[in-house]
Amino acid sequence: MTLDTGKDTGTAPGDDAAAAKRLDTVEYAERTPDAGQPWKELGLKEDEYARIREILGRRPTGAELAMYSVMWSEHCSYKSSKVHLKQFGEKAPRTDALLVGIGENAGVVDVGQGYAVTFKIESHNHPSYIEPYQGAATGVGGIVRDILAMGARPVAVMDPLRFGAADHPDTRRVLPGIVAGVGGYGNCLGLPNIGGEVVFDPCYQGNPLVNALCVGVMKHEDIHLAQASGPGNKVILYGARTGGDGIGGVSVLASETFDSTGPSRRPAVQVGDPFQEKLLIECTLEIFREQLVAGIQDLGGAGLSCATSELASAGSGGMRVELDTVPLRDATLSPEEILMSESQERMCAIVEPGKVDRFMEICEKWDVIATVIGEVTDGSQLEIFWHGERIVDVPPRSVAHDGPTYHRPYARPEWQDALQADSADKLARPANADELRAQVLQLVGSPNQASKAWVTDQYDRFVQGNTVLAQPEDSGMIRIDEDTNLGVAVATDGNGRFTKLDPYTGAQLALAEAYRNVAASGAKPLAISDCLNFGSPEDPAVMWQFAEATRGLADGCLQLGTPVTGGNVSLYNQTGDVAIHPTPVVAVLGVIDDVDRRTPMAFKDEGHLLYLLGDTRAEFGGSAWSQVVHDHLGGLPPAVDLDRERLLGEILISASRDGMIDAAHDLSDGGLVQAVTESCLRGGHGARLVVPDGLDAFTFLFSESAGRAVVAVPRSEELRFTDMCGARGLPAARIGVVDGETVEVQGEFGIPLSELRAAYDGTIPALLA
Repeated sequence: MTLDTGKDTGTAPGDDAAAAKRLDTVEYAERTPDAGQPWKELGLKEDEYARIREILGRRPTGAELAMYSVMWSEHCSYKSSKVHLKQFGEKAPRTDALLVGIGENAGVVDVGQGYAVTFKIESHNHPSYIEPYQGAATGVGGIVRDILAMGARPVAVMDPLRFGAADHPDTRRVLPGIVAGVGGYGNCLGLPNIGGEVVFDPCYQGNPLVNALCVGVMKHEDIHLAQASGPGNKVILYGARTGGDGIGGVSVLASETFDSTGPSRRPAVQVGDPFQEKLLIECTLEIFREQLVAGIQDLGGAGLSCATSELASAGSGGMRVELDTVPLRDATLSPEEILMSESQERMCAIVEPGKVDRFMEICEKWDVIATVIGEVTDGSQLEIFWHGERIVDVPPRSVAHDGPTYHRPYARPEWQDALQADSADKLARPANADELRAQVLQLVGSPNQASKAWVTDQYDRFVQGNTVLAQPEDSGMIRIDEDTNLGVAVATDGNGRFTKLDPYTGAQLALAEAYRNVAASGAKPLAISDCLNFGSPEDPAVMWQFAEATRGLADGCLQLGTPVTGGNVSLYNQTGDVAIHPTPVVAVLGVIDDVDRRTPMAFKDEGHLLYLLGDTRAEFGGSAWSQVVHDHLGGLPPAVDLDRERLLGEILISASRDGMIDAAHDLSDGGLVQAVTESCLRGGHGARLVVPDGLDAFTFLFSESAGRAVVAVPRSEELRFTDMCGARGLPAARIGVVDGETVEVQGEFGIPLSELRAAYDGTIPALLA
């Protein structure tokens, strides 16, 4: 990108071509205040451009304009969302577990025994639509570097994915490439992929959601922060060379709406090299072990513009950078392009002068290119030079942290009341046992409820040997200490249908489900990270959805005692004027003292008793049954009772720790029948079920009431388990027994496991054949 600097008052008439090629230095910008600049093409608003001029007291240079444009983009500055996100700090529950909160590359929590765990979830939605493989692959690479930058060794990844209708041609275009990108990058790094989601809905047509999560482990003393302090300390760029890929990614792709014909900005998608990233990881971890860095930042969205401005802003002084020393893959890149490039596998470190030589030796050992590109100064400005000419002179905080703040108008949409009034109660229910049986098979074989093995089999779930639970379990679980068996569990959840019906409740249901999934495995939930995927913030209806969902999530986290440690906001997820369902994806991390005491979902022992925990009500708004059988979305989502969720979690954790249950599965999409089917197929045993008094068979099987789980209890533990539930006030109904090779509902129907497995396993491969 070569920016036209416009007229030069010191240039002879007729020499416009020479003026256009002139390096746009700070001094030249001061002499040419009226030069035209492409601020609109770079995604800036007129008032934003005016504010930049006010901050600098002059027009920006082309390089400065490039930096402000990417750093003030929606993706980097959160300019439309931060007025709502501040609730996560204002309502944060008090907890000693939180070591690093919102504002750094990733949050960090204390999990005991001197260990700290860092985790974060982010989006790479629009790049993955344009170039599915590289978009998804670099999404994984970017979140891994965020975790690495905190001082941790990455130990696992997860990937919540959402696509359009399962039988749509464009889903068949993007899904295989996205899955291959996630698997290809993560597998090459040697990181197990332990969980996630695959959801299909027409609302994601033309705008798939590719969210990526990474978990890392370190000791408390190994935590590193992104700051540049200490005048004279060197700024070292290391990793891959800088190329022309990813230019404008965050300002163009992630911060605007696709039109109905789709985007055509393939060059803005980054290109990943997982083998280079693997070297970068090992190199960085050795540098950390020798305590060679005073501050560190990965290069992801906004590239060098982000890394230099954020490091300087968080430090105690200024920074001087010699941009022409940056190693390039393409020697024709302009200064603006170098600053905006989002080439992958790069890091920026602040190193004391006496440690530079050793830093370089380690980089050479790992075949990682490292270059001193500048130093920390005792001033207050970020100054960037190109062949000795000053092309950037800005207050770093004005770029990195003091961007625009928008109080976007928001209003409950006119259609919301009609949507909620369109209750699922009106939908025809099965008239007899044969119809009930048929609808069970229809549900189990639907794309959202069917096995996702076609996807997850492309991921290495057990590399490194510390995975103890992975897909399709309720949560992924990793052992982090082989001597003590200390481990962590992570689950991601989000239901856009529920959030469309009621954004406040829908966000809390996402939190509750992820919390429940972690507890069902036997781990104690500690903290969350979130990825908030919404449509255009310029639409008041979308902003109302965002405001309500954020408020619901903040209130829910306060009630459950799980602070938000960080995350990502992804806006402009829509095609033309059609937005996706509001989709807050919540990742909950929990700790378990001994992974050998984990609770799997499989019913693996005949004769074990099945108990349904929690209250079942006739709640079908937004349910899988209403979608699969009737293609209906309307009414209200299930009610949320977070005190009940906390109690259920405590019971599941205690029962797991004390050996009272052998299996547990949360109840969510598809209700009890889906959970029982999955647990039976996982364990290879059937189940005989009895409808409890006060419930009809339909509600018993398909209700999606929250705060529920089904557990398998050894007969020897039944009295102890039921006494615990009774003493704590948790409803626990005995509903059957693990037995045979059929899922049988007494007095209604029976379905052999072989028939259920054929429906469950065959759907996704058939759709993608």
